[in-house]
Amino acid sequence: MPLLELVDLRVCVEDKEVIKGVSLKIEPGEVHVIMGPNGSGKSTLLSAIMGLKKTRICGGSIIFNGVDITNMPSYERAKLGIALAHQNPPEIKGVKLIDVANAMAKKYGCSDCTLLAKTLLVNSFLHRSLFVGFSGGEKKRTELFLLMLQNPKLALLDEPDSGVDVESIEILARTMETLRSRGTSLILVTHTGAITEKLSKIDKVHILMNGQIAYSGSPDVVLPVVFKFGFRKGLEVLMGGM
Repeated sequence: MPLLELVDLRVCVEDKEVIKGVSLKIEPGEVHVIMGPNGSGKSTLLSAIMGLKKTRICGGSIIFNGVDITNMPSYERAKLGIALAHQNPPEIKGVKLIDVANAMAKKYGCSDCTLLAKTLLVNSFLHRSLFVGFSGGEKKRTELFLLMLQNPKLALLDEPDSGVDVESIEILARTMETLRSRGTSLILVTHTGAITEKLSKIDKVHILMNGQIAYSGSPDVVLPVVFKFGFRKGLEVLMGGM
């Protein structure tokens, strides 16, 4: 049984259909990368899997661990083991990171919280308001820190390598490897693809164009072509075997 199965999924934002019939299967412990140009629907797809209110399922279904979660609220999906690291998390004044982390550790259990905070370099701003004045790298590391505290079965990572420095990319990649070693499945959305070069194992890469998966293949085949030619020309090369 796949951990996650999307069946002809269609997602609307307001009155516009953004995801136009995506079908996808992810097995336990797999790492899938979704790439594509800006506006192709990558973040919308993750939001729909998480069940965020800004999206509406207007066709198809989402099956998680054998359960149809298509119409399930996001907090119920979180209970089942789905977690999302946002691309641009909101600033929350007056709520300290350490208080949120402690609450999550108490809820989900955490045997290595102190080590995790050190590894992701978040211990220096644990007592600051959540995401207030954080740099790009600090935001991404904090998002991954909070996601790992949930010990999810499926981690949805929205452009963790966007707007961060080289050191942060290295740290984020190592932490993702730890997630995978725990048996967590990952869906990694990336525009630049920078972090893919730091991961030891990727099972499949999907190119999303205009709300549809235009091509799926192994990272050894897809990534070099995308890096050389870009998305549109690269897709022509992949489809035509040029």
